[in-house]
Amino acid sequence: MSHLPARRFGPGESATEFEPGDFILTHRRTPVSRMLRLAQKIRGRERKYSYWSHAAVIVDTDGSLVEAESKGVVRSPLSKYHPEEYHLVHLGDSADERDRKQVAAFAESLVGQPFGYLDLVSVGLSLFTGAKLNVSYESHLMCSALVARALERTDVIFNDEPAHMLPADLARHYGVEAPKE
Repeated sequence: MSHLPARRFGPGESATEFEPGDFILTHRRTPVSRMLRLAQKIRGRERKYSYWSHAAVIVDTDGSLVEAESKGVVRSPLSKYHPEEYHLVHLGDSADERDRKQVAAFAESLVGQPFGYLDLVSVGLSLFTGAKLNVSYESHLMCSALVARALERTDVIFNDEPAHMLPADLARHYGVEAPKE
């Protein structure tokens, strides 16, 4: 099984071909996003992918997303990212229709949950101590952990614990490099 390459959409461009279970990676400029990019650079293995600071999973054929933001897990339209650059990652044949429904259902089940601030602390502690610490609530997720946990409903196997995955980990796993400047 394989996935299709990610496709870049620049400001003013919109994806029109996607399926539930596909996801986006984007570069944001919020304080939490800046912390994530810094953590990814410190971790080292993600330096090449540290451009990415946010991820969201597509849950419907109309382009609805589920994403973890600082205010919590919300449902948003993909059109929200029309003014920004993002990359759409297609799962291709690595997920069948049943998998995709499970990805979407899992993500939808988390709408309304708080953001995973303890996950951020846990990742930070791991970066500074080298220990794999996991201090979190199961339903409180960062954006990339939400996407990774949802994608576990397919055949994907990640090298890292989803609660500790950052957007760069998703980008590395799916080979999504930062745009050339």
